[in-house]
Amino acid sequence: MEIDDALRVAEAVNKQGMSVSLDSLGESVTSESEAHKAAEVYHRLLDAIATRKLNANVSVKLTQMGLLLSPGLAEEIAENLVEHARSVENFVRIDMEDSSLTQITLDIVRRLNAKPGLHGAVGTVIQSYLYRSQADVEVLLSEGIRIRLCKGAYKEPPEVAFPKKLDVDANYLRLTWMLLDSPVFHGLATHDEKMIAAANRFAAEHGIDRSRYEFQMLFGVRRDLQRQLVKDGYNVRVYVPFGHEWYPYFMRRLAERPANVFFLAKNLLRK
Repeated sequence: MEIDDALRVAEAVNKQGMSVSLDSLGESVTSESEAHKAAEVYHRLLDAIATRKLNANVSVKLTQMGLLLSPGLAEEIAENLVEHARSVENFVRIDMEDSSLTQITLDIVRRLNAKPGLHGAVGTVIQSYLYRSQADVEVLLSEGIRIRLCKGAYKEPPEVAFPKKLDVDANYLRLTWMLLDSPVFHGLATHDEKMIAAANRFAAEHGIDRSRYEFQMLFGVRRDLQRQLVKDGYNVRVYVPFGHEWYPYFMRRLAERPANVFFLAKNLLRK
């Protein structure tokens, strides 16, 4: 899938009443020129979204912007993207990667959000399987930074992450309550109907309007659930990854966490 294909998908998803997050796949570039080339795709996306008046934003990985080559380079490229997004009234989500990059990713996001004119134009991702995530959420909320909450897809050691799914789920709900209680608009990334139902019950019980949060799901996964949530009046954002790097991307994800194989196989078949 190329840029034009991704934009056509975004338009089709918008027509179904859902917003979109576009992600040009690729990570861990090996040269500065590759990092700038990757960033150019996102600049083109931001312009096209504005021109076509799509309800879409972009998701970016810092290693794709050269983080492992030079943190300064990645931050400079990310800042240019956030400035561009602000100029066209859009938003950049800085994706989270493995736990070795959590702190530097959050540091960069916080610095960008604190720059004059950029507050609210950049957000990040928190993974509920990390022990540190509650403390990270508290800091991000205190600075008004938008969060996408997910469970986490990387293979992490028990020293830094909950090894049991039950504990990951429990932490996901604890963090969900924190996000919903805040005045900042957040995204709950899950295909788990129990998590979704629990979030909506909490919102209803505490008088939290549905306009204050959204559910985020993968393109093509649980389309039945996506449609039902829209029908019930909830905000849904569909994550649309695209580009030539899809095969190595998914192979890495599946190798890191074999449970992802079962999840995708089970849910892609559900229409």
